[in-house]
Amino acid sequence: MKKLLELIVCFFHPLAVILMWIDLATRSDLSGGKKLIWGVFGLIPFVPFLYVLTGGDLW
Repeated sequence: MKKLLELIVCFFHPLAVILMWIDLATRSDLSGGKKLIWGVFGLIPFVPFLYVLTGGDLW
């Protein structure tokens, strides 16, 4: 259910990007370079969907 709600939030791209950045800032399993790459590419509207579907959480 949580993933479904996160996918719905992805349609609101600016909100999804901000939530993704917050999650990236708190993740310890990613290196700084990977966080930076996800953060930059998160500005592309398709990427928040990809982020959620590959295991990232928006909240």
